[in-house]
Amino acid sequence: MKISYNWLKQFIKIDWKSEETAALLTDLGLEVETVEKYQSVKGGLEGIVVGHVLSCEKHPNADRLKVTMVDLGEGAPVQIVCGAANVAAGQKVPVATIGSTLYDADGNAFVIKKGKIRDVESFGMICAEDEIGLGNSHDGIMVLDEKLKPGTSVAKVFKVENDEIFEIGLTPNRADAMSHLGVARDLRAGMIQKGNHVELITPSVSNFRIDKRTLKIDVKVDNTKLAPRYCGVTISGVTVKPSPEWMQNRLKSIGLTPKNNIVDVTNYVMHELGQPLHAFDAAKIHGKVIVKTVEAGTKFVTLDEVERSLHEEDLMICDEKGPLCIAGVFGGKQSGVSETTTNIFLESAYFNPVSVRKTAKRHGLNTDASFRFERGIDPTITEYALKRAALLIQEMAGGEITSDVIDIYPKKIEDATVFLNFAKTAKLIGQELPKETIKKILASLDIKVNSATDGGLGLTIPAYRVDVQREIDVIEDILRVYGYNNINFTKKLNATVANSSRTEDYKVQNIVAAQLNSFGFHEMMANSLTTAEYVSLTESLSADHNVTMLNPLSNDLATMRQSLLFSALEAAAYNINRKNQDLKLFEFGKTYHKLPSNYQENKHLTLLLSGNRHAEIWNNAQKPTDFFMFKGYVDSVLSRLGIEKIKSVPVEVDLFAEGMSYQVGTEVLVRFGTIRKNILKHFDIKQEVFFADFHWDAVLKLISNKIKFADIPKYPEVRRDLALLVDEQVSFDSIYQTARQSEKSLLKEVQLFDVYTGANLPGGKKSYAVSFTLQDDSKTLTDEQIEKVMSKLQKNFAAELGAVLR
Repeated sequence: MKISYNWLKQFIKIDWKSEETAALLTDLGLEVETVEKYQSVKGGLEGIVVGHVLSCEKHPNADRLKVTMVDLGEGAPVQIVCGAANVAAGQKVPVATIGSTLYDADGNAFVIKKGKIRDVESFGMICAEDEIGLGNSHDGIMVLDEKLKPGTSVAKVFKVENDEIFEIGLTPNRADAMSHLGVARDLRAGMIQKGNHVELITPSVSNFRIDKRTLKIDVKVDNTKLAPRYCGVTISGVTVKPSPEWMQNRLKSIGLTPKNNIVDVTNYVMHELGQPLHAFDAAKIHGKVIVKTVEAGTKFVTLDEVERSLHEEDLMICDEKGPLCIAGVFGGKQSGVSETTTNIFLESAYFNPVSVRKTAKRHGLNTDASFRFERGIDPTITEYALKRAALLIQEMAGGEITSDVIDIYPKKIEDATVFLNFAKTAKLIGQELPKETIKKILASLDIKVNSATDGGLGLTIPAYRVDVQREIDVIEDILRVYGYNNINFTKKLNATVANSSRTEDYKVQNIVAAQLNSFGFHEMMANSLTTAEYVSLTESLSADHNVTMLNPLSNDLATMRQSLLFSALEAAAYNINRKNQDLKLFEFGKTYHKLPSNYQENKHLTLLLSGNRHAEIWNNAQKPTDFFMFKGYVDSVLSRLGIEKIKSVPVEVDLFAEGMSYQVGTEVLVRFGTIRKNILKHFDIKQEVFFADFHWDAVLKLISNKIKFADIPKYPEVRRDLALLVDEQVSFDSIYQTARQSEKSLLKEVQLFDVYTGANLPGGKKSYAVSFTLQDDSKTLTDEQIEKVMSKLQKNFAAELGAVLR
């Protein structure tokens, strides 16, 4: 949310630097993420002055150029070459002096320098209005008022506004702060706590009066539950035109594009007071205004010219012919204000937050109005905001108030009441605050004290504080205004030591996370909500198993994820698109499935590897990651957890182009491999991606709480190599498992160091060069023992795998 500092100062007199104000707002819970400079004209017209053209002669070397002598108010006149057809002696013109900066239509800066144009020196630039950001015309130079004094800053002539804009990361509960008034209220409370007793200045509506009663539009509210309060008034004889410059500057400073004076006023008041409004062309309202729901399937065209099919629970503003506006969300095309509008019906209402939220999500609309309505606005400000907007419209568009103010408010929304216990407040804050300090803070927050006892206070909470309904909410408010940093720290720290197993999930996760970090992996955390369309990318997932949200935030966040792969690929695509192509990512997360009889939730660990093995370096050539490197990372995780006796089989899930699956018995521990190209194409990823999916629940079952220790061997190890000729379908894993079964005590390690296929080998055969490491922990091995083990291995390889020595 953007807040203009100049606008804020209209509510509260403050001369602090923006940094001090931003710090206080952040301490109050309205976190200021950035403070940006704003100028109504980019560059602030700095270095641009009024010049007086003393003479204007034809350029000696160019028919379309003129050579002028211009008085800039100081020193001798300067020579400027100008190409505008309308430049003439005697004019007062804007001149960009040497060293000043101008901006083109795309916002690119260029500096004015001394130069030569067709061999004639030029010491500045006489500007057209589009060249200095004061308009769009480029028909000729801008001619200023002849009464202006040469050397006068053009910024003063056109009253360039300089402002500072606070970008506030507003939390969803703080609906009261979604306006300049709301932020000013909090700022006042913080300033009072710091000893600066300031007043809150609100716009006056005392001049509001009914000029005549010539345009009465009746209003009927059929559903007061969805529209608890509805106000309206007519204004006749308005002229729709651009807003005055000051209002356009206010709206532009917070990122809004001015439309016309009527629409701009409704936007201005919404951001000023937090009350959304809507203006209807009164000529397009047939009969009375009716606030109601309509039949399901009713077609309605909104202001963005999209035809929408209405839901039976959508609250609509209608007339006797049909819908005019989606209440609290979006206006209709047919009833909107246009250049031909002369009479308007101005609406100000309080709509049910839940109803607006559901309607906005249902139609995929997120407007400034719905953003406020669905979080809860102030029901007491409805009429006041209407009068404020009506007066501004009269000021900017003329016209007369031609009806009584309609205010349908059958059941007043009562202020919440809370009892604040002093002892509980002290316990939760961790420090006892003086009772007078508490009362002063509550008063600064417009919270009324109805009764006071030794034990606490009976309070009435203003209706605009929709986030304060309980005692704990009041305590939080007291603490944030008093200041978290002002609470004393105790010198004593108490902690409870839990007796827990080494194999508890969070401990194992920390062990594995630390290991993966040491390998260069970065941990990621993705949203458990995703889009439903991802399941269509693979046959291993089914749309029938999707756990869908009843009220999704968007289509991209409508379903609980069945796999962690797609969120990992989203992260990969995001990084790759920003030139971060060498990726090592891991995530601990859950998957969710809807089964015929129940819902299932499973824990997973996933690894993603892509790009090059290491960063580019002058003395080491780039090498891309490969499957065997990735397999090493997968193996190291299982090895670190002490999981052995695993069986590897080819992966059968269609997510992978090729890969492996590790199992213990029939239990799958991890599937890993290369992701299929058609899936990568969906995410616009063109480089190879390796992915591993650990079934974390299965992994945890196999972890032992026992720790094994062994002495460092005192006796030397022995290595022997065999070159084995085997059939093409025989895998190294078969050799490995056969060797392990053949010799369990002396055989310490089996490694494959070469594979050969091709010339000089029989058809259908390949050669494996395998090393075997032997060691006895109690004595030095003899040649006889070594030969006995190797003979046994050769015999078993021949019998079980058909292997022969080359």
